[in-house]
Amino acid sequence: MKKYDLICIGTALVDSIIRGLDPNPVSASGYRAASGSLNVGGEAVNEAMAAAKLGLKTGILCSLGQDAAGDMVASALAACGVDTGLILRNDAHATPVTTMFVSEDGTRKSITNSAHRYNFHPERHTDRFTDARALILGSLFRAPFDDPEIIRAVLSAAKGAGQLVFADTKLPNFRFLTLSDLRDSLPLIDYITPNEDEARYYTGKDDPAEMAQVFLDLGVKNVILKLGGRGCLFQNAEESIRLPACGIRPVDATGAGDNFVAGFTAEILRGASHAEALRFANACGAICTTAVGASTALKDREQVLRFLADPHCL
Repeated sequence: MKKYDLICIGTALVDSIIRGLDPNPVSASGYRAASGSLNVGGEAVNEAMAAAKLGLKTGILCSLGQDAAGDMVASALAACGVDTGLILRNDAHATPVTTMFVSEDGTRKSITNSAHRYNFHPERHTDRFTDARALILGSLFRAPFDDPEIIRAVLSAAKGAGQLVFADTKLPNFRFLTLSDLRDSLPLIDYITPNEDEARYYTGKDDPAEMAQVFLDLGVKNVILKLGGRGCLFQNAEESIRLPACGIRPVDATGAGDNFVAGFTAEILRGASHAEALRFANACGAICTTAVGASTALKDREQVLRFLADPHCL
């Protein structure tokens, strides 16, 4: 019997979210915005918090500085029921803080800094992540998963322990890898979940089905493309499923993909079919966009089931 249902590994940070920035200055160096807020973030954090809310026994392996931002992240994780005992705290490296500018339509731009490039070594802590049914890498192609050796070591340990492996992806910000750099590691991934921009960047294709096929040809077992307002595409060797997005008005798209991944993972671990898990995941992503911040709107599995019962999310 595994101790956890799910372990998430990846970057943990604080998002400084500025919504509705007015580009017209009110003084020589002053601007106005509709709102500003601090929210915990990072793909591993967002996915762990959402998974715990959805009822999974969840832990997280990440690195935080011995600073106020790190305390904020650890406190938020614990408040959602995530086991924080696996977190590494480090005096030498600050907790990353991302500045995000969110437009009225929910789209966003982000600014990273040197703190985001710290590459801690999860492969040195296999005892911290292998005692779980499933593992999420959040996010592939960013620290700590921007080093082919670290990726291979973590995935090998996970598969050796019988874990189901989900790999969320991200566009690179400091170190640039290609799919060819990960040729030995990709067959160890059960589910890969890029958004459309990420898939286009890594595959060089424009058609979603062709994007998915590139990952499949390189050995990934299942591919989910997150297509934003156009829903999602699932593809493997046996089936192809396309679902439209839920018809809602987004407030902030920050973390929608992470909530989607957590929802899909949670339902797969409950024994749902791919189609059932995708529909649930779609709802999780949609709910996330109804409030500012990646982990504000989603509350629990019952909320998602009520949302799914509404005609706007067929």
